[in-house]
Amino acid sequence: MFPLRDHNPSGRTPYVVYCLIAANVLAYLMYSGLGAEPRALMQFYQSYAIIPAEIVGGENSSTLLTSVFIHGGLMHLGGNMLFLWIFGDNLEDEMGHLPFLAFYLVSGVGAGLIHVLAAPTSEVPTIGASGAIAGVMGGYLLLFPKARVDILLILIIFFRVITVPASLMLGLWLALQIFGGWGSDPDKGGVAYWAHAGGFAVGLVLCLPLWLRRGGPRFWEQTAGLPPKPETQYTYSTTRIPRLPRKRKNPGPWGK
Repeated sequence: MFPLRDHNPSGRTPYVVYCLIAANVLAYLMYSGLGAEPRALMQFYQSYAIIPAEIVGGENSSTLLTSVFIHGGLMHLGGNMLFLWIFGDNLEDEMGHLPFLAFYLVSGVGAGLIHVLAAPTSEVPTIGASGAIAGVMGGYLLLFPKARVDILLILIIFFRVITVPASLMLGLWLALQIFGGWGSDPDKGGVAYWAHAGGFAVGLVLCLPLWLRRGGPRFWEQTAGLPPKPETQYTYSTTRIPRLPRKRKNPGPWGK
């Protein structure tokens, strides 16, 4: 289940979202060549990725921030930037440029700290903007729970684009992170589920003052949970796939 776009237009150009995407891409290009040199890549991670045991020991606390701009591959980078592109512009519109930047970075640092609490003795490097972007998703859920999101649903060989409320898509995503966290050992590395869930919670809490200034529950009543601006309407068209003519079976020498 992959989000493709939302129907929630923003009222201003999301310059901070653009800059964050550019910064993540440029950072990846700077160290992507180290993939062919495992020792150099490990030294890079030792310097810039979160290593919980070191954070607990009072070392390399700056990695709580630097790790937010490091990704393990193109799929990791592309997936995170897609989520930031879809959900980040609306929060930047509501908060303003600099407050949104601070919100994003604090969500990333908070997600990293929650990962450290979940695996305080781990020496496995942890990287990625997922915690910060999870914070964006938490804030989005609080402000626009019924905004419509187009997702690509993939079931083995079945592909279909469907539209669902943000609350369903983001709620299911959060549930998957919590269940994944319960069923895995964070000390052994892999997906940092608790960083994802923690970042989501941090972002939601950070957005509470904005939500309350908008009226809190009254804001939901006034907007019915929908975006305050008219929804973007997309047109859909059926893709025409040309059919190839079937080859006639050769009846053989005894056929008619």
